[in-house]
Amino acid sequence: MKTPELLSPVGSYDSLYAAIRAGADSVYFGIEQLNMRAKSVNAFFLEDLEEIGRIAKDNSIKCYLTLNTIIYNHDLKLAEVLIKEAKRCGINAVIAADYAIIQLCNQVGMPLHISTQANITNIQSVTFHSKFADVIVLSRELTLKQIEEITREIIRKDINGPSGKRVGIEVFVHGALCMAVSGKCYLSLHTQNASANRGACSQNCRRPYKVFDYENGHELMVENEYIMSPKDLCTIDILDQIVAAGVNVLKIEGRTKSAEYVYTTTKCYREALDAIEAGNYNQEQVDNWKTELNKVYNRGFWEGYYLGRELGEWTSHPGNQATQKKIYVGKGSNYFNQPKVAEFTIESGSLKKGDSILITGTKKGVIELKLEDFRVDGLEKAEAAKGEKLTVPLADKISKGDKLYKLVN
Repeated sequence: MKTPELLSPVGSYDSLYAAIRAGADSVYFGIEQLNMRAKSVNAFFLEDLEEIGRIAKDNSIKCYLTLNTIIYNHDLKLAEVLIKEAKRCGINAVIAADYAIIQLCNQVGMPLHISTQANITNIQSVTFHSKFADVIVLSRELTLKQIEEITREIIRKDINGPSGKRVGIEVFVHGALCMAVSGKCYLSLHTQNASANRGACSQNCRRPYKVFDYENGHELMVENEYIMSPKDLCTIDILDQIVAAGVNVLKIEGRTKSAEYVYTTTKCYREALDAIEAGNYNQEQVDNWKTELNKVYNRGFWEGYYLGRELGEWTSHPGNQATQKKIYVGKGSNYFNQPKVAEFTIESGSLKKGDSILITGTKKGVIELKLEDFRVDGLEKAEAAKGEKLTVPLADKISKGDKLYKLVN
């Protein structure tokens, strides 16, 4: 069985290089306002398409443009421009659910993936959409048994996409989950006229609420006040079962997340996929990967609907439950090629021997290491403080302005 493609989220050049560095086979991103993360991340614009396409090609990975919001009449011209420019720049496919985008892609010969927003849950829907798309992202609410039935029928019926190749199936394996069916939520639109389906979700579901009985005025006690905020999806411990279900693409959620989130999640799932292929995937490795995944942004973990469980894994408190956090310390000021030494200016706090540090930048993504051999203003010192220059042996060339963080538990 062929190892599935590992697809990572990208919301910045930092995270793009982080995904590449961690072993992603492909990345997906949004630009302008026609994607489901338009409100929360707007790092890429039309003029970035060519550079993204170049970086992906130079690093032998695929890249996909998400145009997965609902589309209004006034969006059509922009959508047409984006699709034509994406094709010109070598973007591998567009991810969409709206039939206007589907039609535009087919008119210009742009490869298409059907988004999970289309809520595809059965083989007949797969067959219909295979007329337009080579890859179909199934609804998040399906079980592994249901997914396997679909992939088996695709093979039995030899269902092919427009490229002539057998249509591929994509599923989410990690990241935020929404209480709504395949993300189609209207709560934000109802309360604030900000449509989640237009990329403007205000995340009402992530807040605490009190429940009142209006007949007698009493407040009702609930076990968990975050009753609309699910824990994040994490399938690292059932990944072998997902691979065995015959899926072609494994997707990590997180275009709004940091570069280190992209790096850590991609690296863990890359290692897990490689272990499955090599036949040495085991519980000890799974436990190690879970420890690493817990270090970056999460709301707690559960395996989603894949094992047939009803939704009931709610977060116990708001926001990030990561076991590790980063503290800004300084930024890159120079790199000396001959000795391969990076120089940083300390702007806040301090660093000492044994500290874990994180470097992020638009050219290297993420570099994580333990501070052992270093100098301060050219001298051997025990600690680097605000205003001082820290020099560290580093094989990877950094750029001026790259950010330096201290990692703490």
